[in-house]
Formats: sequence, C-alpha cells, structure tokens
Amino acid sequence: MSDDAYRELRADPHLGDVVDEHGPLSLDPADDPFERLVVSIVNQQLSTTAAATIRDRLFDRVEVTPEGILAADEAVLRDCGLSNQKVGYVRNVADAFRDGLSAESLRAMDDGEVVAALTEIRGVGDWTAKMFLIFVLAREDVFPVEDLGIRRGMEHVFGFERDAVSRGEMRERAERWAPYRSYASRYLWRCVD
Repeated sequence: MSDDAYRELRADPHLGDVVDEHGPLSLDPADDPFERLVVSIVNQQLSTTAAATIRDRLFDRVEVTPEGILAADEAVLRDCGLSNQKVGYVRNVADAFRDGLSAESLRAMDDGEVVAALTEIRGVGDWTAKMFLIFVLAREDVFPVEDLGIRRGMEHVFGFERDAVSRGEMRERAERWAPYRSYASRYLWRCVD
C-alpha cells in the first residue's frame, strides 16, 4: 500500500478508525490468473469450509490448467464436489484461456475491459470479475457494490440501517476513496470479519 493511499484513507472521517486498527494493507497480484478464476467459481455461493474442501479435492485430482480442466472427465470434476453447472463454468473459463485469453492480455486491459472480457464467459459475473481485478490483478480502484461484505462494512462505517443503503448510494459514498477504493474495500471487509 502506498503512503498516499494509507494517509488518505486514514484521514477519512468514516474509515479512518478502521485503517488505524488494521494498519496498511497490500494488494498482491496472483501468479496464475486462470487458477484464481477457477477458484473464484468454486467459491461462488458456498461457505468458506465447503469451498476449501472442493478446492482441495480439485487441486489433488486435476491439473488446474486450461488443458487439464478440459481433459478431465466430468465425473471426476463432479466427484471433487463441483455441481453440473460449475463443471460447465470452469470448462467455459478453460475454453476462453485456451482460445487466447491470457494473463498478459488481461494485465494489459483497463478495468472496464477486464470486466467485459471476463463477463463474456458464461459463469463469470460482475462480482467475480471485480474480485479478479482486486485479488488477481491487484488493481487499486475497484469497488464491488455487489458484495454483501462491502454492504455490511458500509453500514458499519456510515451507521446505515441494515439493508437500507442502495448500491447507488454506496458508489456515491465510495467516491471519496478514489483512487484507492480497492484498499477501502479491504478495510470494509475487515469491519465485518
């Protein structure tokens, strides 16, 4: 985290106490964007424990590369704990990477282009694309209003009633944290962890 990001977020009247409590946070790019995207799909709509179990089985039984996923028998993928729908989704991601999507091409795109490229893949929505921007590409100014943890964090730091704040108002309030909204998001998640 840059000194500027830390100083600005720490000076924010709503987020400053959380920043003080947790100190500087980092965003580190992932080594293997394909692998991280598969993990994001595995994690969708699952508890942390269930997702970890499925992820461990998948990595034990299948080579988590585009070629490995496409070569794996669907029964093996289902035995790892993937639903039929998620088997299709991880194969869609593998097809996209086999057909030319790459770590290099994604890193060269701006945030909007990354979201557009990823959401063209069936099974990858806005939330997954934004998590990819933050946790895989380490982009500093992403604000995932689709995330329940972000909503709860906003309720905490601004004193909103539960479920009373709209996505539009969340975006508007988060403008004060630009160009460091990814870091602000990480602090909001810390509020509710």
